Amino acid sequence: MNALSFSLWIIGLLLVNNLLGLIYSLIILYTDWLKKYRIQDKKYQKGIFYKRMPLYLFNFSVLLILAGFGSYVIFPWLSTDSGAWWILVLQVLGIFLVEDVYFYFYHRLLHVNKFLLVKIHAIHHRASPPFPLEYLYNHPLEWMLGFIGPVIGFIVIGLISPISIATVLIFGAIRNLREIHLHSDLNLPILSKIPLISKTKHHDDHHSMLDGNYSSIFVWWDRVFKTELKD
Repeated sequence: MNALSFSLWIIGLLLVNNLLGLIYSLIILYTDWLKKYRIQDKKYQKGIFYKRMPLYLFNFSVLLILAGFGSYVIFPWLSTDSGAWWILVLQVLGIFLVEDVYFYFYHRLLHVNKFLLVKIHAIHHRASPPFPLEYLYNHPLEWMLGFIGPVIGFIVIGLISPISIATVLIFGAIRNLREIHLHSDLNLPILSKIPLISKTKHHDDHHSMLDGNYSSIFVWWDRVFKTELKD
């Protein structure tokens, strides 16, 4: 594998994930198949999917460009040997831990600072109730600044042990699919049972109340900093 093929793998991975996100969104919006798992009773606005499509497409294009270019640039520093499976798991988990610290404080700042809230972050909060592709419904500046978290994660973990190609692919796939499901407004039985990981309802409550529940992946940040919303 060379830098170009690795970059194309990343782009292809994102295309497949978001095709699934598109199908997931259409099922939620236009069928009753998963209705019993919905968290909010609030109805979706008529035509909202197509009205927001331009911003979805713009931000998804930004995602493809940054992820494709970034993966091309970092390829020389990646290891082709993924090593033992537990190293792979620890690396992916470590990147998520570092990213989530960044996201918690970055997300909280978007709420505490009224200028950022009104001019930037308020766009994303129009997604109430959200559906999967609403993870793309952000101000472009907020969207791009959000990429800083994973970059910091890769740098920190890379200083501890060489990051493999497999680590990047697995992290990228899990992160993107999680963002898609996190905005689904669905409390699915199996996924809602995973301990210590924030549930869809955790983020859904944040969308409906516009405050608290700032963490994305691990619920303990909101508990430590006393920003967890009560059920």
